[in-house]
Amino acid sequence: MNTPIAVVTGAAGGLGQATARQLLAAGFDVVAVTRDAASARETLRILEAPARGRTVHALHADLVDRADVRALAGRLRESVGRVDVLVNNAGAAFAHYAETADGTERTHALNHLAPFHLTHLLLADGLFAPGARIVNISSDLVTRGRVDAGDPDVTGLSWRERFSQITVYGTAKLTGLLATTALAARLPAGMHAYSASPGVVRTGFHHKSGGLLKAAAAVGSLFAQTPQKAARTPVLLATAPAAPAPNGGFFAKGAPATAPAPARDAALAAEVYERTARTLGLTALPRR
Repeated sequence: MNTPIAVVTGAAGGLGQATARQLLAAGFDVVAVTRDAASARETLRILEAPARGRTVHALHADLVDRADVRALAGRLRESVGRVDVLVNNAGAAFAHYAETADGTERTHALNHLAPFHLTHLLLADGLFAPGARIVNISSDLVTRGRVDAGDPDVTGLSWRERFSQITVYGTAKLTGLLATTALAARLPAGMHAYSASPGVVRTGFHHKSGGLLKAAAAVGSLFAQTPQKAARTPVLLATAPAAPAPNGGFFAKGAPATAPAPARDAALAAEVYERTARTLGLTALPRR
C-alpha cells in the first residue's frame, strides 16, 4: 500500500511545523513548504530527526508571487507525483498596505489567492489522490472580515485608502472561507475541502505581524494554545478514517463550528469562487 503524502505550507515553524510533525507521526510522508531555501534546509533537518522511517521533502516558494506558486506545483509533480492531503497553512497579517508584483494586496495574495491557486493547479495536474483532503487554515478573525455581497473584492485592492490590519486580515480569511465552501461543492466525488480555525496560537505570528496584532498578542498570549494543541484540528481533518462532515465546513476545536453569517451565503460563496478563478486566470470548476 502506498504511503499517504501530505503537503504543508508555512512549515518553517509554529502551527505549520507542528502539523507536519503530527502528520509524520500519523504515518504520512510530508512535503514541508517554507518561504526560502535556508528555512527549507533547517525545516528538513528538524523534521527528519523524529520522522521514524517516513520521508520528508522540503521545498520553498514565496507564495505571494504567483510565479512561485506555479513553480511549487511543478516541483510537487516532480518530487512526489501524488498528494493525499494539502494543508494550506502559510499566512501573514501585514501591518501596512502594499501590492505584490502581480498587482494584488499582499495580505489577500498570501492568505486567499495563494491557497486557491495552488489547490487548483494541483487539481488541473491530476495530482490529488481520489480521496484527497484540502485543509485551509482559517482564523477566528473571520468575524472581523468585511465582504461586499454586491461586489466582493478578492484582490484586496479596495483597501488601498482605508487599510486596517485586523480587518484586512479577517477579510482575506473570510474570502478564503467563502471560496473553500464553494470549492467543496465542485470537487470530484470523494474529495473534501475544509476551513480550520486553530484559535489563538502561541507562536511568533502576532509579533512578526507588527501593528495592532503585536499589541494584542500581549493580552492574547494569556489564552493562547501551544502549536501542538492547535494543530489537532487540521490534523483531525486530514487523518480521520471517515471524512468529517460537512464537506466545505468550518471547524474549530476539532468539531464543526458556526461560520460567520456572510460565510453561510451560498450565492456569495459562488461569486467569490468565480471571481477568484478569473483573477488567477484559472478555469473554475463546475458545481457537481
